[in-house]
Amino acid sequence: MPVTPTETPDEPMRVVIAEDHYLVREGTRRLLEDTGHVAVVSAVGDADELLDAVDRLRPEAVIADIRMPPSHHTEGIAAAHAIRAAHPGIGVVMLSQHADENYAFDLFQRGTDGLAYLLKERIGELDELLRALREVAAGRSVVDPRIVEVLMGSHTRAADAPLAALTRRELDVLRHMAEGKTNRAIAMALTLSESTIEKHVNSTFSKLGLAEESRLHRRVSAVLAYLRHAPRGAG
Repeated sequence: MPVTPTETPDEPMRVVIAEDHYLVREGTRRLLEDTGHVAVVSAVGDADELLDAVDRLRPEAVIADIRMPPSHHTEGIAAAHAIRAAHPGIGVVMLSQHADENYAFDLFQRGTDGLAYLLKERIGELDELLRALREVAAGRSVVDPRIVEVLMGSHTRAADAPLAALTRRELDVLRHMAEGKTNRAIAMALTLSESTIEKHVNSTFSKLGLAEESRLHRRVSAVLAYLRHAPRGAG
């Protein structure tokens, strides 16, 4: 019987893995289960099997490759959108070998709630992978820092890019925000007061047109908002 997180807080998180390479799939399963914090309830090889497993098993979160059979294009992203639409309580962590801005645009174009985009190398960094699973299961978002660098580097120099209006300090704060850090953590990283960070955060939200939104996931939306105004494939 599935156990909800509210019934037993120490119960391992129930996760489904979707990865077409057998060794990567089983290696990820073993690494996660060895932590004692995750129970992999199913490990599948393509998007159709993933959707079936999610419908049957109702995990708390999913880890999936972006490129899966049959075309090895963006089947994982399509599956992520289908999962979030049918089961809003299930978070999805997408993995890719590449920090690709087009993948980010496709994944987050319908919103950032309950979604993460990480590089596959994070599989070996279990603390980061577990954090991403917890965040998406709670309806929040995570973007790999290297992906943030690619996204920002591609567009901040364009005169008409939304990020062009931000100051250098606001861009520094934005990078840390996208990594999922709280205002207090950003203040420590930049050796500034928490109230100063809050001022920069609010200014960034205002310049990116997010001032009227109230939910915490707008911290990641702030990084991705400019993509909606930039040409596809630019950079």
